[in-house]
Amino acid sequence: MFKIAPSILSANFARLEDEIKKVEIPGVQYLHVDVMDGQFVPNITIGAPVVKAIKKATKLPLDVHLMIVKPEKYIDDFIKAGADLVTIHVEATNAPDKVISAIKAKGVKAGLSVKPGTPLETMAEYYDIVDLILVMTVEPGFGGQKLIPSAIDKIRELRKIKDKGKYKFIIEADGGVTEDNIHEYVGAGAELIVAGNAVFADPNPTEAVKRLLSKGVK
Repeated sequence: MFKIAPSILSANFARLEDEIKKVEIPGVQYLHVDVMDGQFVPNITIGAPVVKAIKKATKLPLDVHLMIVKPEKYIDDFIKAGADLVTIHVEATNAPDKVISAIKAKGVKAGLSVKPGTPLETMAEYYDIVDLILVMTVEPGFGGQKLIPSAIDKIRELRKIKDKGKYKFIIEADGGVTEDNIHEYVGAGAELIVAGNAVFADPNPTEAVKRLLSKGVK
């Protein structure tokens, strides 16, 4: 059964704690926190102090997605702030294995992500050491984008790789999810689906999550 990771990138930051409380329901596994530095992606979001504040406001574990260059310089800050899972991009560092090991050495789960145009082969040597692989289904940097259809094929390919190799990583997908297409992500093999606008743009985020969960199992 797949689960949802609501992305606070689409939440109302003026009422962030209230927004978060609305998605603390069964079927939600993580709260997804997008960290962007304006270099790796063309946008700037939040830093470790905000992650620390979020940690105090929720019972949900934090899925912190670092869309930043040289993540090795900042992982300790985000782990200290309360990240339960730290995901880095394979394109953002010359030594993903060292960063993954450093994250796990702190007792935190480690994830690895790829942009839509990056082949899965770039992560092949890390399949047996990561806890999660995040497939970006839109170009990272902004919320509210439409699904890139070819990304569904990438999820499907990754699922075959996971099953054949008996790897234990979770397959996460991020970007473009709606109530109308979530079944495509799930059908391709995604186990954790990041949802931003599909949750927080709705007047009732709680019900939005419930609808996503129900419509993902067509």
